[in-house]
Amino acid sequence: MTSAHHKRGGATVAALNRMDAWEAALVLNLRLWSEGPVGQMHVRGAFDRALGQANAKRAWEDFDSLLRRIIASASRPMVRHEVGCNCVGSDECVFAHLVGTASEGHLNDAALIATLLVGPAHAEHIAILAGEVGQCARRIHRHHPALPTEDTQRAVRLH
Repeated sequence: MTSAHHKRGGATVAALNRMDAWEAALVLNLRLWSEGPVGQMHVRGAFDRALGQANAKRAWEDFDSLLRRIIASASRPMVRHEVGCNCVGSDECVFAHLVGTASEGHLNDAALIATLLVGPAHAEHIAILAGEVGQCARRIHRHHPALPTEDTQRAVRLH
């Protein structure tokens, strides 16, 4: 891969502190999951705390399956920013938009969005999984909303 190839998916297009809280949490979970087993344990633990172990198991399996399927069928590696970075890259933003669109029930639109990350043969299945993940992410936020800190309310960072 060329450097320009990686920049395409990592170009900053948003900021976490400017996103809906559930979408920002989704992007952070994507980043943590991508870090490997330790990050994945953190995400799983957050699901357990928010949903209880019975519901968290299914939510975790859907989230894990969605990311594994995207990576397995991606046309290029998915580019992400560091866990602590406030910037949101284009691939991360596409992921959040995919999950949001699918969870609103717009599966045809979500499948089209999915083709920005994966081949068309996988897009429909990815959209269905994304809908499940998004409904869960929204449910977590409704029952356990993140309270913005004074720092995040005033912070406007570009990088």
